[in-house]
Amino acid sequence: MRNRKLNQSIVIAMVVVFLLSITVMMSLSQAPAPAGAQGGGRGGRGAGGGAGAGVGAGAGTPAAGAPAQGQPAAGGGGGRGGGGGRGGATPDAPTPRLPDGTVNFGRAPGEAYGTWNLPYITNMGAANVVVGAQPAPAAGAGAGGGGGRGGGAGRGGGGAAGGGAAAAPAGAPAANAGGGRGAGGGGGRGGGNAVPALRGSAAQPWVPFLPWAAAFYDYNQANAMKYDPEGQCLPPGGPRMFATPYPMEIIQSPETKRIWMVFEGGTHVWREIHMDGRPHPKNDTIKGLTWLGDSVGKWEGDTLVVDVVNFQEGTWLDYAGHPHTDQLHVVEKFTRPNKGTLHYEALIDDPGAYTKPWSVQWNINWNAGGELKEYICQENNLYLNHLKDDLGNSFVPH
Repeated sequence: MRNRKLNQSIVIAMVVVFLLSITVMMSLSQAPAPAGAQGGGRGGRGAGGGAGAGVGAGAGTPAAGAPAQGQPAAGGGGGRGGGGGRGGATPDAPTPRLPDGTVNFGRAPGEAYGTWNLPYITNMGAANVVVGAQPAPAAGAGAGGGGGRGGGAGRGGGGAAGGGAAAAPAGAPAANAGGGRGAGGGGGRGGGNAVPALRGSAAQPWVPFLPWAAAFYDYNQANAMKYDPEGQCLPPGGPRMFATPYPMEIIQSPETKRIWMVFEGGTHVWREIHMDGRPHPKNDTIKGLTWLGDSVGKWEGDTLVVDVVNFQEGTWLDYAGHPHTDQLHVVEKFTRPNKGTLHYEALIDDPGAYTKPWSVQWNINWNAGGELKEYICQENNLYLNHLKDDLGNSFVPH
């Protein structure tokens, strides 16, 4: 009798364990994907020794005005952390103008604060960034694009909050904005563009690569973009400077016929646009050419058109590793359809790397409470100390 009761107890216990196991498995299969699968990133780069990782908030969820079904989902990625709490989102107020009626791309009179929050466009060959690109199937909702470069002294006052680029106008590709700066001593940029099922240049038939440029891009993809010049604290160049997620200010000076663009990120650079109709200087008159190019602008109605040439070859077009040569010629168009939106479009014409010109575009949000902060990329940049070449040798001798 005692053995029979013992056997019954064992059978009952086994049934209970079996049912509990089924319940746990069902709950796990219905649980949301872990944050790391939603758009995490590469860590460790940038101004500071902390590892990046920054996970994108809401990765894989199309933003308002996102591309039609079948196009890669916009990678989530939070916006800048903190910010002092001086202001919120600017409503779609009318486009501000200067006294002469020209569009004002900066602060209106009486505004003590206000900056443009540049998005993180990790891959300018993405289908929802390239103008006229056809949709491509995504490998998974919000698969992470770029990584997180480690922060130094903790940019921003808090964790990365969901944000990114504003949706592009109707019919225009939506920008895939990744995360902004992480908080603390090791946060980083997260998110990035959705990753197509097919990787490398073959996944971007709309990008007119020359064979060597396609091989260069494929190499960078295969090596996790470890030789990215911006990771070495070099300037981002153009048009990448408008896809590096730090604030920017535009200062117009009609009296001197110049427009200044000041960037907090990308080695804290500035840019001068000549509006007096001068021609570009010849290449041999600019020693070593320039990182940001020589810019000559003009107005076409309410659109600022900027012609840029004389780039040197020390930069990439984006984090993903699209190359360019010193033949690069960029034609940019800036419009401000309302107070809170700056629309950016760039024609990339580089016969040294691509068979024909191609264009990219995205929107940039106005931050009514923003102002530029000091940012020194070179300070305590430990990334190069650990970088190895393909043979396992230190990239920088030490």
